[in-house]
Amino acid sequence: MKFRVRALFALSTVAVLAGCAKEGELVVDQGVGITSVLSLCPAVGIPDYTGDITTFRGAGDTTVASLDVTAAMTDLRSTCNDSAAQIYSEASFTVNARRTDTRGARTVELPYFVTVLRGGSAVISKRIGTVSITFADGQERASATAKAGSFVNRADAALPDDIREKITKRRRAGDVDAALDPLADPEVKAAIARTRFEMLVGFQLTEDQLKYNVTR
Repeated sequence: MKFRVRALFALSTVAVLAGCAKEGELVVDQGVGITSVLSLCPAVGIPDYTGDITTFRGAGDTTVASLDVTAAMTDLRSTCNDSAAQIYSEASFTVNARRTDTRGARTVELPYFVTVLRGGSAVISKRIGTVSITFADGQERASATAKAGSFVNRADAALPDDIREKITKRRRAGDVDAALDPLADPEVKAAIARTRFEMLVGFQLTEDQLKYNVTR
């Protein structure tokens, strides 16, 4: 599965992060104006096809005439506290919804999930929540905000000392490994993968809703 991940951490490569790294982050300076930051905080994003939800009035009828409510997640933001043994991340987001029948006041409950993945595939936890969208009589569009939080063990998100040593080892011109990128070492890559966590947020879709999002 591909993820639309907003790079709030990463094994990201940028030119000016060295002076911005927080305590607990590993900064790798390769000496050519490139800095890589390995953060303890999880990446936060919305998995493909789960950021939108559509409901219909008739069961099995996905025609425009049966369209009831459409909604989309937007403005996903996160905060992270990595100072304790349990790293806490919280994501906030906005849901913008539209209904086709504007008669009468109505509240729609839309389910969403928050899942923590380790190494890109292992599910550590999953929780379900709901966001309430309230339409006033005659109102076509409405919005609401919601939050989702998760915990990650700090020890699981930290690199082992021997791997940190491999990454931060100073290399001099003429050394056998001077031209090698330590982040390309299979052992280092595997260790980094084990410490990478993602907090993913999206609508809790039925199979039919997911299929509709994929094929529309």
